[in-house]
Amino acid sequence: MDLSNRTVLVVGGTSGIGRELARRFAAAGSTVAVAGRRPEALEELAAEGFGTFGIDVTEDASVAAARDAVLTRYPELDTVVTMSGVMLLEDLRDPAHFEAARMTIDTNLVGTIRVVDAFTPHLVRRGDGTFVTVTSGIAFLPFPPMPSYAASKAAVHAYSEALRAQLDGTGVGVIELVPPAVATADQEKVNPHALPLDEFATEVMQLLSTDPTPHEILVKGVRTHRWAERDGTYADLVAQRSQSLAMLPGREG
Repeated sequence: MDLSNRTVLVVGGTSGIGRELARRFAAAGSTVAVAGRRPEALEELAAEGFGTFGIDVTEDASVAAARDAVLTRYPELDTVVTMSGVMLLEDLRDPAHFEAARMTIDTNLVGTIRVVDAFTPHLVRRGDGTFVTVTSGIAFLPFPPMPSYAASKAAVHAYSEALRAQLDGTGVGVIELVPPAVATADQEKVNPHALPLDEFATEVMQLLSTDPTPHEILVKGVRTHRWAERDGTYADLVAQRSQSLAMLPGREG
C-alpha cells in the first residue's frame, strides 16, 4: 500500500488511534480528511490542515450527507478508514444493560456498515481503492466486562471477511486493523500493558506499507489475542480476563 499519494478519509478520527493515524497518513504524503461528531476536535484538526466533516454513524442521513460533502471536496477519494466505536461496561445480570448494548452495536457494527455502504459505489466505480475496517484484539479474545463491544468487533471481523470476498475483482481491497489495548483515553490507567500510541502507530504504518499488504494488520501486541484459539491458550486467557468482572458495580466480591 503506497502511503505517499492517497486520498484518505478517517471516520471517527477526532481522537486517539484515528487521529494519530490521520496524522501519520498526512506525514507520509497523503491528503487526509477526518469525520467525527465532536465540533471542537474537528476545529482543532482543521487548524492542522485536515479536511473536516461532521458525521454521526448511527444516523443514516448524517452518513449520507457526510459522504456527499466528502466526495464533492475529494472526488479522488481512494481510502476509507472506519474508526468510530464505543467501549461500554455492561452487567448482564442487570436488564438496564440493554441500552448500552444497543448503542454499542449500532455504533460499532451498524455504523461500520453504514459507512462502507455509503462509499462502496464510489470506490467500485473508480475500480481502485481500499476500505480499512477496525476491529480489536477483543474480537478474538473476549473481555467479559464489555460483552457487546466484543460481539460487535467480532461481527465487524466477519463482515470484513465477507466484504473482501464480495469486492474481489473490483479493484477495491479490504484491510482489517486489529488494535490491542492502546494508551489512549487513559487506557494506560486501567491497563498497564496498553501499547504506547506512538509505538502502535509506527508499527501499523510499517505493516500497511508491506508489499503485499496483509489482510489483517496485527501488531505484535495483539497476536496473543488473535491466535489464542490456535495456540491453545484461549480458555486460560478468558478465565484470566474474567477477573476484571470485579470492575462492575456490585461485583467487587
